[in-house]
Amino acid sequence: MRISSAWYSFRQGLKNIRRNLLFSLASIGTIVSCLFLFGLFYCVILNFRSAMQSIENTISISVFFDAGISDENITLIGEQIRTREEVNTLDFVSAEDAWIKFSEENYDDPEAAREAFGDDNPLANSASYTITLKDVSKQAEFVSFLESLQGVRKVKSSKYTADSVSALNSVVGYASFGIIIILLLVSIFLISNTITIGITVRREEIKIMKLIGATNFFVRSPFIVEGVLIGLVGSALPMALLYYLYDMVINYVVGRFSIIQNLFAFIPAKELFTTLIPVSLAIGVGIGFLGSWITTRKHLKV
Repeated sequence: MRISSAWYSFRQGLKNIRRNLLFSLASIGTIVSCLFLFGLFYCVILNFRSAMQSIENTISISVFFDAGISDENITLIGEQIRTREEVNTLDFVSAEDAWIKFSEENYDDPEAAREAFGDDNPLANSASYTITLKDVSKQAEFVSFLESLQGVRKVKSSKYTADSVSALNSVVGYASFGIIIILLLVSIFLISNTITIGITVRREEIKIMKLIGATNFFVRSPFIVEGVLIGLVGSALPMALLYYLYDMVINYVVGRFSIIQNLFAFIPAKELFTTLIPVSLAIGVGIGFLGSWITTRKHLKV
């Protein structure tokens, strides 16, 4: 497209917005609402997933060995476990460490308890591997793998907790996806109506342009520009507002309720919005382009 044609399309796109200001504002408002909710869901979901990840890191699996197993076989079991992609962390807990931890958790004077037993460790056969997974939904399959290993006496896991965390993650993910899709479709519908009104107002002008040889692209481009501008403005406004609100709310919550900060750390605004802003702008422009492109193909058969 020549520069003059591009400038004409841009100016006509702005004129179309002014001519149908009420519907343009309605479309912008819908996109603002849609992307504000999208951004809000995004912030909540990512912080939720961060919190769930912290919880998942506390859901561990303990692997205990057969009595009298050699150190070489324990090392071999550890190497087999490390080859699995699901493994997040793998820590070895010796029988001595297990006894120290047990005495500190169950005796008022753990040192006296350990001295009373002397060299006779009551947890002599309790050496183990403590494992956390990247995805707790794969715990059942992983536990089956552990139980099949030669030299493994017992596998201790938190199946109910893992299933609950996995189910909660799935429900939140599906619900958020469904709501966002509905909002995007509503935005496309309103932009389509705005473009349709613009085409109706300029129908006679468009017919004349077609009669004197204007191409379909030349006729459609102002309406495409109109949709893209509506999408761009509608996506920029909620991101600016959401960035300010997110930063303000996080600072308030952390300052007022320090116990929440001890449970899990909020994702910093800069880290979160580095991805969210370009994604939202792309969605807004995409909605505007798609809505106007579909409408012009349908109504510009003059």
